Amino acid sequence: MAAAAVARFKLIFHVPPSALETCKKAIFAAGAGRYPGPGNYTECCWTVMGTGQFRPGEAASPHIGTVGTLEKIKEAKVETLCVGEEVTRQAVAALKAAHPYEEPSYEVLKLEDF
Repeated sequence: MAAAAVARFKLIFHVPPSALETCKKAIFAAGAGRYPGPGNYTECCWTVMGTGQFRPGEAASPHIGTVGTLEKIKEAKVETLCVGEEVTRQAVAALKAAHPYEEPSYEVLKLEDF
Protein backbone atom coordinates (compact mmCIF):
# COMPACT_ATOMS: atom_id res chain seq x y z
CA MET A 1 0.00 0.00 0.00
CA ALA A 2 1.47 3.37 -1.03
CA ALA A 3 1.88 6.13 1.54
CA ALA A 4 -0.43 9.12 1.24
CA ALA A 5 1.09 12.03 -0.67
CA VAL A 6 1.88 15.15 1.35
CA ALA A 7 -0.24 18.11 0.25
CA ARG A 8 1.56 20.81 -1.70
CA PHE A 9 0.71 24.50 -1.63
CA LYS A 10 1.84 27.58 -3.53
CA LEU A 11 2.50 30.69 -1.46
CA ILE A 12 2.23 33.91 -3.47
CA PHE A 13 2.94 37.35 -2.01
CA HIS A 14 3.73 40.94 -2.98
CA VAL A 15 6.46 42.95 -1.28
CA PRO A 16 8.35 46.21 -1.88
CA PRO A 17 11.85 45.60 -3.30
CA SER A 18 13.47 46.96 -0.14
CA ALA A 19 11.96 44.08 1.92
CA LEU A 20 12.20 41.32 -0.71
CA GLU A 21 15.30 39.54 0.58
CA THR A 22 14.17 39.79 4.23
CA CYS A 23 10.81 38.18 3.40
CA LYS A 24 12.37 35.46 1.26
CA LYS A 25 14.88 34.63 3.99
CA ALA A 26 12.05 34.37 6.54
CA ILE A 27 9.85 32.04 4.48
CA PHE A 28 12.79 29.86 3.46
CA ALA A 29 13.82 29.51 7.13
CA ALA A 30 10.25 28.32 7.81
CA GLY A 31 10.60 25.57 5.19
CA ALA A 32 9.11 27.14 2.07
CA GLY A 33 10.86 26.70 -1.28
CA ARG A 34 12.02 23.13 -0.71
CA TYR A 35 11.35 20.61 -3.44
CA PRO A 36 11.09 16.99 -2.35
CA GLY A 37 13.18 14.46 -4.18
CA PRO A 38 16.76 13.43 -4.70
CA GLY A 39 17.93 16.87 -5.88
CA ASN A 40 17.47 18.42 -2.43
CA TYR A 41 16.64 21.83 -3.94
CA THR A 42 16.04 24.63 -1.41
CA GLU A 43 15.26 28.35 -1.50
CA CYS A 44 13.36 27.95 -4.79
CA CYS A 45 11.00 30.71 -5.89
CA TRP A 46 9.94 32.75 -8.88
CA THR A 47 10.03 36.54 -8.63
CA VAL A 48 8.75 39.19 -11.01
CA MET A 49 8.54 42.97 -10.63
CA GLY A 50 5.32 44.86 -11.23
CA THR A 51 3.19 47.72 -10.02
CA GLY A 52 0.83 47.43 -7.08
CA GLN A 53 -1.82 49.92 -6.14
CA PHE A 54 -3.88 50.66 -3.04
CA ARG A 55 -5.72 53.47 -1.28
CA PRO A 56 -5.27 53.42 2.53
CA GLY A 57 -8.53 53.92 4.44
CA GLU A 58 -9.08 56.42 7.25
CA ALA A 59 -8.10 53.92 9.99
CA ALA A 60 -4.98 52.73 8.15
CA SER A 61 -1.40 53.18 9.27
CA PRO A 62 0.35 52.60 5.92
CA HIS A 63 4.04 51.70 5.66
CA ILE A 64 4.06 53.44 2.27
CA GLY A 65 1.70 56.18 1.13
CA THR A 66 -0.85 58.51 2.64
CA VAL A 67 -4.32 57.85 4.03
CA GLY A 68 -6.96 58.54 1.38
CA THR A 69 -4.47 58.83 -1.52
CA LEU A 70 -4.25 56.26 -4.31
CA GLU A 71 -0.72 54.88 -4.32
CA LYS A 72 1.05 53.05 -7.16
CA ILE A 73 4.34 51.45 -6.22
CA LYS A 74 6.91 48.96 -7.50
CA GLU A 75 6.47 45.57 -5.89
CA ALA A 76 7.88 42.11 -6.32
CA LYS A 77 5.54 39.15 -6.73
CA VAL A 78 7.03 35.97 -5.28
CA GLU A 79 5.74 32.43 -5.80
CA THR A 80 7.11 29.43 -3.94
CA LEU A 81 6.24 25.85 -3.05
CA CYS A 82 5.32 24.73 0.45
CA VAL A 83 5.18 20.99 1.11
CA GLY A 84 2.71 20.15 3.89
CA GLU A 85 0.12 22.21 5.69
CA GLU A 86 2.33 22.87 8.72
CA VAL A 87 5.19 24.23 6.57
CA THR A 88 2.66 26.43 4.78
CA ARG A 89 1.28 27.82 8.05
CA GLN A 90 4.80 28.47 9.35
CA ALA A 91 5.80 30.21 6.09
CA VAL A 92 2.74 32.49 6.22
CA ALA A 93 3.47 33.35 9.87
CA ALA A 94 7.11 34.11 8.97
CA LEU A 95 5.99 36.26 6.04
CA LYS A 96 3.61 38.27 8.23
CA ALA A 97 6.35 38.81 10.83
CA ALA A 98 8.96 39.92 8.26
CA HIS A 99 6.74 41.95 5.92
CA PRO A 100 6.68 45.73 6.39
CA TYR A 101 3.04 46.24 5.38
CA GLU A 102 0.24 46.61 7.89
CA GLU A 103 -1.66 43.94 5.91
CA PRO A 104 0.58 41.93 3.55
CA SER A 105 -0.93 40.87 0.23
CA TYR A 106 -0.61 37.09 -0.06
CA GLU A 107 -2.53 33.99 -1.08
CA VAL A 108 -2.13 30.27 -0.60
CA LEU A 109 -3.26 27.82 -3.27
CA LYS A 110 -3.53 24.08 -2.79
CA LEU A 111 -1.92 22.27 -5.70
CA GLU A 112 -3.60 19.24 -7.21
CA ASP A 113 -1.83 15.94 -7.70
CA PHE A 114 -1.75 14.73 -11.29
